[in-house]
Amino acid sequence: MKNVKKLKKQYSDVGISKDSVCTDPIEQFRLWFDQAVDSGIAEPNGFCLSTVSAASKPSQRTVLMKSCDHDGLVFYTNHYSRKGQQLAENNKISALFPWYELHRQINIEGTVSRINDQLSREYFKSRPRDSQIGAWASRQSETIASRHVLEQQQQEIEQKFADQEIPLPIFWGGYRISPDRFEFWQGRAHRLHDRILYIKKDKPGKDNQWEIVRLSP
Repeated sequence: MKNVKKLKKQYSDVGISKDSVCTDPIEQFRLWFDQAVDSGIAEPNGFCLSTVSAASKPSQRTVLMKSCDHDGLVFYTNHYSRKGQQLAENNKISALFPWYELHRQINIEGTVSRINDQLSREYFKSRPRDSQIGAWASRQSETIASRHVLEQQQQEIEQKFADQEIPLPIFWGGYRISPDRFEFWQGRAHRLHDRILYIKKDKPGKDNQWEIVRLSP
């Protein structure tokens, strides 16, 4: 293993301030997301989703955001997977978008809820057929003896739905993150990074639902 202590990166001196960011964190998120897409970095919609079980045991994994609007961020998964079970036990989550190449990260906290089956069905139909088959074939998070078992399940699903439309599995669908906290982190020179935090107000006004503060790095 190489010397970790020597792995240092000097960041640029282009930063953000309370006055320069959007008043709405969703709009600021969209702005940074579009810049991440335009930069050409790999899978800018990938984020680390952290969940906590009923026994207060945390876990995390990378998932893909598939839509974002003022109602929140949406991703899809197997309801019976480990994350699906934990989301059913505890709906509080944290989501981290790490855009290392841009020296940026966005940390989002909030609650999660399942979207309706119609929206899940519409998205499922938009996926490539191979991905639809994969959703049916994988009993996500279950122990399997070998990859051969998974490939055999894939073949069985292909045969089952040959020459017909593949329906939405009852165990698969979308989740919407409803944020109540956003932190936008911008790397700066000399480790004096910018951290702009949005906190959702308990009693939001008509035109001002978020308090914006600066955090020390």
